[in-house]
Amino acid sequence: MAATAPVTYKTSINRLEHLMGTHYLEVPPEVIQQLGGKLKQRLHCTVNHTLTFQCGLVALGQGAAYISLNNKRMKEAGIKFGDVVHVSLQPDESEYGMEVPEELAELLRQDDEGQRRFRLLTPGKQRYIIQYVASVKSSQLRIDRALLLINNLKTLPVGKESFRQMLGLK
Repeated sequence: MAATAPVTYKTSINRLEHLMGTHYLEVPPEVIQQLGGKLKQRLHCTVNHTLTFQCGLVALGQGAAYISLNNKRMKEAGIKFGDVVHVSLQPDESEYGMEVPEELAELLRQDDEGQRRFRLLTPGKQRYIIQYVASVKSSQLRIDRALLLINNLKTLPVGKESFRQMLGLK
């Protein structure tokens, strides 16, 4: 499959006050149309040719959407509220919309039932597991987290999985 050309545009860093001042990049309706006209898609976002990350679109209203920017990403890109930035968006064609940690990928290769149950989850729950496992630096802790989530997942009724239950919380 050929790579899709990126869609580029300029926007300013804005803030959603009703979401505790979350910073975001607005994605105008015409850019969404260039990306295929759907909000439910995963993307690679590059800001000012320096910072690239995987993301999704969130509806903003009137045909526009936004991409959240956390403080760490803003610091990495050297940007702040109000700055005008160059944005490049390209569809993310990876299987889960984010990189799967090696430890989780290996567990899913070895555990057929765990892999089957993981694949039955919604894409958002799959990404939650991937993000939770990937969010720690220690390989051993990534293994521990992967085992905890997948082993708990296998005990839950299909379609009734919750994050709390996958974490072993009631």
